[in-house]
Amino acid sequence: MSGAMQPPLSFKPLLVRISGIQMKLLVVGSGGREHALAWKLAQSPRVQIVYVAPGNGGTAQDERLRNVDITDPAELAAFVEKEHVAFTLVGPEGPLAAGIVNLFRSRGLKIFGPSREAAQLESSKDFAKAFMKRHNIPTAEYETFSDTAAAHAYIDAKGAPIVVKADGLAAGKGVVVAMTAEEAHAAVDSMLADNKLGDAGARVVIEEFLAGEEASFIVMVDGKHVLALASSQDHKRLLDADRGPNTGGMGAYSPAPIVTPQLHARVMREIIQPTVRGMESEGIRFTGFLYAGLMIDANGNPKTLEFNCRMGDPETQPIMARLKGDFSKVVEMAIDGKLDSVELDWDRRTALGVVLAAHNYPDTPRRGDRITGIPAETENSVTFHAGTTLADGKLTTSGGRVLCVVGLADSVRGAQSVVYDTVNQISFDGMQYRRDIGYRAVNRKHSADKH
Repeated sequence: MSGAMQPPLSFKPLLVRISGIQMKLLVVGSGGREHALAWKLAQSPRVQIVYVAPGNGGTAQDERLRNVDITDPAELAAFVEKEHVAFTLVGPEGPLAAGIVNLFRSRGLKIFGPSREAAQLESSKDFAKAFMKRHNIPTAEYETFSDTAAAHAYIDAKGAPIVVKADGLAAGKGVVVAMTAEEAHAAVDSMLADNKLGDAGARVVIEEFLAGEEASFIVMVDGKHVLALASSQDHKRLLDADRGPNTGGMGAYSPAPIVTPQLHARVMREIIQPTVRGMESEGIRFTGFLYAGLMIDANGNPKTLEFNCRMGDPETQPIMARLKGDFSKVVEMAIDGKLDSVELDWDRRTALGVVLAAHNYPDTPRRGDRITGIPAETENSVTFHAGTTLADGKLTTSGGRVLCVVGLADSVRGAQSVVYDTVNQISFDGMQYRRDIGYRAVNRKHSADKH
């Protein structure tokens, strides 16, 4: 064929752009995790708009994102059909446990996340522990109780430290790491006798205390294939040096130096792959994000503390800040069962995120405090919103974890410097945050340098 029959090469990028702007996506949720996922998806040249349902004050301010005030799954499915949304990504555990994926699939809609049955790995601690026992996945010894007296007797027999967990979803408030028997007994009374956590605490799992260092191991699963994301580590305690009450997470960083290539391979071999295969063997096809919370002992042996069936928060924020390339294509491949043909490209820098929390978090966070001073995004820093709302052009606090400031640099110390420089510009009454996020990685480097 002659060259005259071919369209000019200069037309091709234009055609790609024209076809690409048709893609609309939906992220379900309102937290920092969802802001980070939507922010990353919106960077794709194929994406016209990312809807966030219901979203927050930060997603409301981003012209590439659009908040949708819908939380009911059936109404969301109708919205997706009406707007011709290409696919939906589910952030939080609540809609997953309620079966949003089952509903969307029954209507022929593309969605990434686990079914209600698969989400039991997170929605029921007892289900997860029994599953791990059946499939020889390393985890702590445990027993499950619905009888208060039997639970107290077990604590007396085992002694402290010991861990008491509500069986169901409790928004990050269902785990008590009891350093004394008195604390453990009080936790049992609160959950079982006083019903402080409602249905979530109608049963409790009591398990052995595991010593060591925690890490977050998050993968994407398409039912058969597994794609590991960058390693990360979060800080659960409210105060510096891991003191104070447990929270949903006060900060995180990626990569986590404790997850060496050798440990990575072992976790995939001993925990992740057996979980995916085990679910399949029990007639439950797992799709979505799978998060294994690990405890790594002094000898480098990993055990599974818990499973989550979604991305972690605040781990998502630094992970998304490091991810290069078109995330929308990755999710699309996952939905289509083609993760085996995906390779991820990561920024070589460390990303570190610091959560800014509201007054009196984690107990009864105050709402309505005015937020000022959030700087514009740069190539080294971005601020993700969680508990914020925008009304009449004013940004105010509306939840416990308000913001997550992420900084990138060539070292953990450098990332700390970037983050805390940004944090110092932001202000709201009662703002509290940790000043030592990443300290374990710094100490590990310091220890290695001395040797």
